[in-house]
Amino acid sequence: MDKKVDELLKEVCLEIAKRYQIEFIEIGTDKEHVHFLIQSVPTYSPTKIIQTVKSLTAREIFKQVPEVKRKLWGGEFWSDGYYVTTVGRHGSEETIQKYVQDQGKDEEYQQLHEQQLKLFS
Repeated sequence: MDKKVDELLKEVCLEIAKRYQIEFIEIGTDKEHVHFLIQSVPTYSPTKIIQTVKSLTAREIFKQVPEVKRKLWGGEFWSDGYYVTTVGRHGSEETIQKYVQDQGKDEEYQQLHEQQLKLFS
């Protein structure tokens, strides 16, 4: 995930927010992965939100930066899997927001990851 792709990803997410009822509260990128803190309407399932975000971002990134597809193993921007959690009784939005903001900051990332594991255990 270089700077150009990182910026494009965030631009595409802003366009998604305009067209769909999906608000990107935070987008955290690291060299190999992305974390989102998203707020949406209850009629959208987490699966629908993820499918929308993954398909639209991949399509636009490949369209605008075609060399990315050639560099990726298997030519896919996103892996098939994903992890979703919701903010509720056992989690705080502020903790998750900080976690997403700190992507790419190794020591802080590790500390927040350990804190998240404790919160959801």
